[in-house]
Order: sequence, then structure tokens, then C-alpha cells
Amino acid sequence: MQLTVHTDYALRVLLYLAHFPNRRVGTEEISKAYGISKHHLVRVVQTLADNGFVNAAVGRYGGVELARQPKDIGLGDIVRATEASFRLVECHDIMNNTCPIVPVCGLKGMLDAALGAFLAELDKHTLANLVKPRSREKFIQLVSR
Repeated sequence: MQLTVHTDYALRVLLYLAHFPNRRVGTEEISKAYGISKHHLVRVVQTLADNGFVNAAVGRYGGVELARQPKDIGLGDIVRATEASFRLVECHDIMNNTCPIVPVCGLKGMLDAALGAFLAELDKHTLANLVKPRSREKFIQLVSR
């Protein structure tokens, strides 16, 4: 399983904002810090705003900030909100499935269980679990190059 770039960038944006609390951050700053496209980042921020993870404002004094405390932002919730599909194999897509062995295949059930376990593990953690005071200074050094 591989998360999309959209989800990867969403997690990075939230990590960035969590390391700079109480400050509205421009998408240009985040884009430069990570070396990623500002255009793509704007779409990611919009997804995060639509799902209540961030507050975003446009204009000269605009920017983005966390909408709630890192301890209140679950990693499982972020992944569910940013992944377009959890279709691991074709048979997960009932409308487009052409696999002839679905009636006798046990793989779909195992993959469903694995996906459930993956999301359950993420549900145990919040953004706060990823932002440690001891690593904050090093994080800031790494993104300020």
C-alpha cells in the first residue's frame, strides 16, 4: 500500500504548522521549506481546510494555521480525509471489478482486515505524537535551509 502524494503533503503541512504554533504561515514558506510545488500545496491546504484541520486565509495577511490543537488531530482522520480511494486491488471496486475468482478468493477479506489494522494503528496517534519538544529545534533547522 502506498499513500498518495496528496496525503504525504497534507501530513507534512500539518507537521510544519504544529512546529510553528500560534503563527499563520504562508503556503510559499511551506513550499520552500519542503521543496514542493506551491500550486500543489494550495490544493492540499484546501483539502485540509475543507475537512476542518486548518484555517486558511487569502490575501496579503493570509496564510494557514491549525484549526485545533495537535492533540485533537488524529492521524487516521487525516489519512481518511486526504486519500481519494482505499481500493487496494480491483475487487474492492465493485462497479469495475473484472476478476473472475472473487466468489472463491480469500484475498479481499485479508486485505480489508489489513487496511482496517493500518487505519486502527493510525487512529491511536495524533499530530501531537509527532511533535516532540526535543526535536522541534532540529525540525526548524531542517526546514529553514
